[in-house]
Amino acid sequence: MPHPPFDPEIAAALVAINAALPSSITPDLVGQLRELTAAGHTPSLDEIRDRVDVEETSAGDVPLLVLRPKNTDPAIPLPGLYFLHGGGMMAGTHRTGIDWVLDWMAEIPMVAVSADYRLAPEHPHPTPVEDCYAGVCWVGDHLKELGIDPARLVVAGGSAGGGLAAGTALLARDRGGPALRGQLLVCPMLDDRAITPSSTELVGEGVWDSVSNATGWSALLGDAAGGEGVSPYAAPARAADLSGLPPAFVEVGAVETFRDEAVAYASRLWQAGGQAELHVWPGGCHGFDEVVPHAPMSREARASRVNWLRRVLAE
Repeated sequence: MPHPPFDPEIAAALVAINAALPSSITPDLVGQLRELTAAGHTPSLDEIRDRVDVEETSAGDVPLLVLRPKNTDPAIPLPGLYFLHGGGMMAGTHRTGIDWVLDWMAEIPMVAVSADYRLAPEHPHPTPVEDCYAGVCWVGDHLKELGIDPARLVVAGGSAGGGLAAGTALLARDRGGPALRGQLLVCPMLDDRAITPSSTELVGEGVWDSVSNATGWSALLGDAAGGEGVSPYAAPARAADLSGLPPAFVEVGAVETFRDEAVAYASRLWQAGGQAELHVWPGGCHGFDEVVPHAPMSREARASRVNWLRRVLAE
């Protein structure tokens, strides 16, 4: 099936990326995915402590990392950010992708909490999203001691974490959970049905192709993936009602499996009377700013997230 061309810098980088991990992740490659995620996108605690103060805690069964800018007084409230990592629902920890959070904290002093939700397939739905919700409720219950302004808490995530962030926002709306100021969804994994053109465009190329996507959703949902009755908290694109949600930042590459579902989600937020800022990056693959972090488009994408956070978290 035709698809837009990759940006030339991204196309060149994908040769090395795909040599380390195939575009098509099948169930037998989940172990390799976990190893590479741990090695490539997961800083150590010592590396994180070089940049911010770190506290390890938990919300029941869910380990949490609390990150605070150095030399700040918890008695003076800061904005808060609740972060959910990517990894296709099957890989990663609360340190995965934390470089994004550290960069945001460097630009906007804030308290961040990252959740180590349990992973599929060992822990299928509803465990991952319920873990994420338990974590945000813990944050909501500890705002004062964390030094977070209760009016300025956002949820954020990338890839699977973006989908879980959207699911957490839906749960917070429907269960009367903590008030959320915004939801930052980077290349979010939203729809298990593979019904959009982009969901089947990539086979054996790029990052997280249609085969990988089927592997991730099957790990989370088992035989229910793609069928009737899947919960919108697992696959937020399934939600019939997107009204009453916090303003969203939705970002996606033009050459990735999630392109059309991300665009549709932003459109449906607008149609429901909500606010959304949508970015579709031409030639971008899934997670392109980690594939070519120094490319101009990657720098522009990262700046757009910071600019949105700055606006949403303004007093």
